[in-house]
Amino acid sequence: MTEMTAPKSPISSKDFADEVREQLKYTQGVTPEQATAADVYVAASTAVRRHLMDSWMKTQQDMVNGNTKAVGYLSAEFLMGRQLRNALLNAGLTEQFNEAVKELGFDPQDVVDAEYEPGLGNGGLGRLAACFIDSLASLGVPAFGYGIQYKYGIFRQEFDEEGRQVEHPDYWLANEDPWGHVDYGRDQKVSFGGKVVEEDGKRVWQPDWSVRAIPVDYMVPGYESGRVNTLRLWQARSYDEFDLLAFNKSEYMEAVEPQVKAENISKILYPEDSTQVGKELRLEQQYFFTCASIHDAIRVFYPGEDKPDLTTFPDKITFQLNDTHPVIGIPELMRVLIDEYGYDWDTAWTITNKTFNYTCHTLLPEALEVWPADLIGKLLPRHLEIIEKINDQFMAELKTLTKDEAKIERMRIVTGGDKPAVRMAYLATYAGSHVNGVAELHSQLLKDVTLRDFSDLYDSKFTNVTNGVTPRRFVKLANPGLSDLITEGLGTDKWLEDLDLLEGLVPLAQDDEFVKKFAEVKHQNKVSFSNFAKKEYGYDVDPNTMFNTMIKRLHEYKRQSLKILEVIAQYADIKSGKVKIEDVTPRTIIFGAKSAPGYYMAKLTIQLINNVARVINNDPDIKGKLNIIFPVNYNIRVAQNLIPATELDEQISQAGKEASGTSNMKFALNGALTVGTLDGANVEIRARVGADNFFLFGMTVDEVEAMYANGYNPAKYYESDPRLKAAIDMVAGGTFSNGDRNTYAPLVSDWLTKDWFMTLADFTAYHDIQSQIETLYADQLEWNRKALLNTANSGYFSSDRSIEDYLERVWMTGPLK
Repeated sequence: MTEMTAPKSPISSKDFADEVREQLKYTQGVTPEQATAADVYVAASTAVRRHLMDSWMKTQQDMVNGNTKAVGYLSAEFLMGRQLRNALLNAGLTEQFNEAVKELGFDPQDVVDAEYEPGLGNGGLGRLAACFIDSLASLGVPAFGYGIQYKYGIFRQEFDEEGRQVEHPDYWLANEDPWGHVDYGRDQKVSFGGKVVEEDGKRVWQPDWSVRAIPVDYMVPGYESGRVNTLRLWQARSYDEFDLLAFNKSEYMEAVEPQVKAENISKILYPEDSTQVGKELRLEQQYFFTCASIHDAIRVFYPGEDKPDLTTFPDKITFQLNDTHPVIGIPELMRVLIDEYGYDWDTAWTITNKTFNYTCHTLLPEALEVWPADLIGKLLPRHLEIIEKINDQFMAELKTLTKDEAKIERMRIVTGGDKPAVRMAYLATYAGSHVNGVAELHSQLLKDVTLRDFSDLYDSKFTNVTNGVTPRRFVKLANPGLSDLITEGLGTDKWLEDLDLLEGLVPLAQDDEFVKKFAEVKHQNKVSFSNFAKKEYGYDVDPNTMFNTMIKRLHEYKRQSLKILEVIAQYADIKSGKVKIEDVTPRTIIFGAKSAPGYYMAKLTIQLINNVARVINNDPDIKGKLNIIFPVNYNIRVAQNLIPATELDEQISQAGKEASGTSNMKFALNGALTVGTLDGANVEIRARVGADNFFLFGMTVDEVEAMYANGYNPAKYYESDPRLKAAIDMVAGGTFSNGDRNTYAPLVSDWLTKDWFMTLADFTAYHDIQSQIETLYADQLEWNRKALLNTANSGYFSSDRSIEDYLERVWMTGPLK
């Protein structure tokens, strides 16, 4: 932990109100009487940013002048969430803001709600990056987050009348963005295409076209650290002038073609890549931000030097590759060192190897990026040459380490054959200093399965850093009632800086009165979410029902289908009279998820969930015992309202498929019990909160692999479990599609003939665990005692601890003095 602690801001509420008035006048051009909540939001945000400016500048100065190695976190996603409340908390200005805004005649929540949430991430990967840069600043570690400022977010989700997901552009920059500072004077040139020629014995890249990368800087204030780091997101712009001659000939598209081509690079997160053009755009995006970031880091750490000594570059900054998206940065740094600064291959390789580290976020082979070599050669011909030379070096090195020719062939970075391809995960594993998984189980499976050949020969590279979440946003801001109760119970608020202090709550779990206080906080959070759901979506949610939540990116391996089939089976039991309605524990089942636009089966699952909800919620026989809601366009704002209210969290992915998960950590911290498999970080959560405080079901990794090996027949499970059969038959028979038997036929066919993630095999075990859940829920004191123990024992899952592990195991650096 950094020793530098920032005092609480001495400014008064009245002074802060005057600052907001000043910003309203000079930035918004309105009086307080003329201002809207959006005006006050911009003015207040600008005022807060000014309070952070001195610390931001000092942090940058100390980073460049000091001896502490910085961290460059390269990520295609940064799912930051709204900034105002977080910045107020870390700047010590929350109370001043609340009072000042009231003085100006506004409701603080209305002002906060005027901020549009940037959708610059798809889920866990981007939110993890956001938690990490928050923790880096809070620990006082100098860092840059490097990514892209997409003009449009992932997409704005809506549901049509049939319950299908419909994607709309998420133009989050439609209104003013007071947090991002565009710095045109620190732009970088990024080039593409062309050819490589020989000149004076050197390989020289002659690109066809270039774009201008313009940095947009966002302050990342640390909590109580006095440090403010930088999130630097890049915009793509054209160098080519507007073609006035073409425009005057009415050739309008030709006149703006260069601008459109350039700006497409930072237009949208994860463009559809099922076409060649889409693949090119994705690779352009990845190279665009990594190239700009590497050049920016050289500029930052060697200011004004024409010929810097870049052998010291790994002592200045270490780059963390957040998944495979930034891996093209490895050949880029090699190219810069060799072609632009004249280093020989071996020196450049040593620098590069010491500079990069790689986090692998998946166990699914299809998620490990592989780029066709001809595509890389088309867009980045010099980089393909360098990658091929790295591969040749690697192959030669392998022959000194093993005689196993089959293993050597399996480990190729550039595959053989008529259509060679580049395995980006293999390139990162070989070229970087460290490779880490993101949970103990995931890291072990990386070594044993996904990257087994590499771990056999390069075991010292591999380590684990279990993911974490920031308690500032996901407890203090999201759950103020629980935050206050924790502080009361511990007698200090220092747990926000050291989450291990939550263990002090363990004895209080035996104090019935404290447990009842904890239960009351949860109930009030449920009431608050019910009000939020009514206001935002028109849902009528009974806060006296169990809140049972599954928020996940919609993917088959996460098994939303398992949850909805169990709901259907319970519905069928009630309708058939097998289960008496008075014996059913009332539940509100809440889904939150987006599907990738081109993922047909995932989108069909969303449609099914919405239509199961439509049927069950409108069935008078159910009498409110089952209620299903699916808030549209799930995001950080919804999460901050929903997670504190949740009592039962679903983490039911097939064992061995989820890398870690972070929603499981957020739920446990906020006092929810988990029903889950031994997958990802569930293993560590269960070990820490206690097996008696976690609802475990389903096959283990070894059992899953054995079933794959022996042959899996899902139809056998369909025939052997009457409840499962009844549920699938209802889907197939048109119960949830107005009698149309074809609507969900692809889902039914997949369940019965393929079911790759073994939803049907785990269905009976998942049903059986429900009786334990309902029995415990009937004893509210005991349920909340166990929920409190989840909170008390989840301190390990702070992103501060994750960063401390990275500092010790991977980055070999620490906080600024």
